[in-house]
Parts: sequence; C-alpha cells; structure tokens
Amino acid sequence: MERDPRVCVMGEDVGHYGGSYKVTKGLAEKYGDLRVLDTPIAENSFTGMGIGAAMTGLRPIVEGMNMGFLLLAFNQISNNCGMLHYTSGGQFTIPIVIRGPGGVGRQLGAEHSQRLESYFQSIPGIQMVACSTPYNAKGLMKAAIRSENPVILFEHVLLYNLKERIPDEEYVLSLEEAEMVRPGEHVTILTYSRMRYHVMQAAKTLVNKGYDPEVIDIRSLKPFDLYTIGCSVKKTHRVLIVEECMRTGGIGASLTAAITENFHDYLDAPIVCLSSQDVPTPYAGTLEEWTVVQPAQIVTAVEQLCQ
Repeated sequence: MERDPRVCVMGEDVGHYGGSYKVTKGLAEKYGDLRVLDTPIAENSFTGMGIGAAMTGLRPIVEGMNMGFLLLAFNQISNNCGMLHYTSGGQFTIPIVIRGPGGVGRQLGAEHSQRLESYFQSIPGIQMVACSTPYNAKGLMKAAIRSENPVILFEHVLLYNLKERIPDEEYVLSLEEAEMVRPGEHVTILTYSRMRYHVMQAAKTLVNKGYDPEVIDIRSLKPFDLYTIGCSVKKTHRVLIVEECMRTGGIGASLTAAITENFHDYLDAPIVCLSSQDVPTPYAGTLEEWTVVQPAQIVTAVEQLCQ
C-alpha cells in the first residue's frame, strides 16, 4: 500500500478492528478509512464493488472474513471476476486479490470449515495460490497484488500463529511455482497449506523407517507447476497426494488427472490420494480430526506405495 496508492483493502471488520485474524491490524490508522474500507455483511455486494474498482484502475484486496462466506459472492467471482477480461475483448483487466482464512480449524463447525479450492478451480481466468509459511505468505501476497490477473489467495485458519524470520530486503515469489520442501528419492509427496505440516511430521517417521520421501508444496493450485512435479515423478516414480480438500472433485483429483495425462509412463505404481472425507466437518473435536488426513495415515500410505 505504501508502494502503490492504487492498492486498497475492503471487507468485514478489516478497518479499525484490524480483521478477524488481525491481518490488516494498524492499516486503517496508517492509510485511512477509504483505503481500508469496512463493509457491511454483504459479500456479494462488496466483492462486486472490488471487481468494479479493479476494472476502473484500482488494485483491491477483498477479504472474506471466512472463506465459506465467499460462496455468497460466487456469481461475482465466476461470471465477473474470472471472465470480464475475456468478455470485454481485453478492454478490462481485473487486478484483484480475493483472500481469507479457510480450512478446518478448531471446532468451528461445518459452515466455517470450508475448503473452497475445489469450488473455484474450474472458473476460467482465475489463478489460485495457497500459502503455508510466513515467508511464502508475504511473497505470494505481493505477487498476487502486482499481478494483472484476478488471484484467490487461500490462507489457513490454523497457520496464522506461525513465526519465521523474514528477509528485510524485498522479495516476490512466483504465483506459478511449487516449492521443494524436502528432496528425496523413494516417493513424491505433493501437498499444500496446513497439510504440509502433517506431511513433514510423517516424513520424520518415514526417514526413521528407512524411507526417503520427496516433499513438494505445490502452492499454485491453478495452474499446477507441472515442470517441478514432473521432474520429481521422473525421479521417484511414485506419487502420494495429501490434501485437506474434499475427496470428490478436489485439488487432488485434478492433480491426479494432470499427472496421469502427462507422466503416466514414469509411474511404477498407481497414484494415491489422501483427502478429507466427503462429510460436513463435525463440531466435536475427535470427530473433526477423523475427517482430516493425519500423519499416521501418510506413513501407512507411503509404506504401501513403496512395497
């Protein structure tokens, strides 16, 4: 916002309250009420306002207080945000960032535990990225704001408390690149967002058991970084996908199809995909855990894959 006066933020409680997870804390005092705009509880309206602002030259960041609430703005995001550049014959660009917390938290109930990646992935014209560390959250956010394309940035409700030393000098990450988290030889594990930490937890157990997993945080949910993924598949010949998204029609399903289409001849075993169960997320803590992939399941899946 300091670098570019066209950048503005809008959403519920983003102003003087500082956002429900304090992502915009202190910005209203620094940049004023017009650039950090508190909106009514009307997602369809303020998302449409953000898209209109992007069409006319601003670079809005629209926050969904919870990603599940953005279903109320689905028409704006799909029919307008994703398509207007094409349907206007290139007259308009839509440099908007739509971001907010999603995923399964700690007993937030079904409606507040949504994973909307699967809902938005089929919309033409939209890019999707998921951050997983403080470092890549900052780098991807900056890249998304500077992009001429509409970008949906998925943040996870349980990752806001992570701490990490971030470089003082400026850096911007690519919106279309995966991150090699751990090089390995035996199996490629593809994951993103919070599941990165479940995978790394499982990786410690796997190393102790003699396995050498390669872990990739795909980060870019649309488009996939098939170069990085392909290089890994050609090396390990086995793929495990670990996601928090739903099993039916999720990111894992699309990733499985892409790998099968492009790298089938390099696979020595069928692709295995561990996903959340196709049920509304229960409120009870123990039941909630059972719906999401746990490290022990990842260890078992790798052992079976590498037999």
